[in-house]
Amino acid sequence: MGSDDSCADFLEQIVYFLDNELDAADVTAVRLHLDVCSPCLAKYDLQRTVKALVARSCSESAPDELRERVLLSIRQVQLRITEDPTA
Repeated sequence: MGSDDSCADFLEQIVYFLDNELDAADVTAVRLHLDVCSPCLAKYDLQRTVKALVARSCSESAPDELRERVLLSIRQVQLRITEDPTA
């Protein structure tokens, strides 16, 4: 297990690691650290899970009926603000 300082450095890099934004040397260093540091590996797994859930959620479209209701609500609020700026 690494020291707290080295873990802090690796935890910052995990986001870049997940996004494939590290060079080969950094990827190797992160992988080696994750192999020996269970707390960092657990945080990596959590980040990866959250990223996958967000990606899946963002690819889904809202039903047309819901979109229409939301747009109507936004327009109503905009009208109220225009008619009465103190509202």
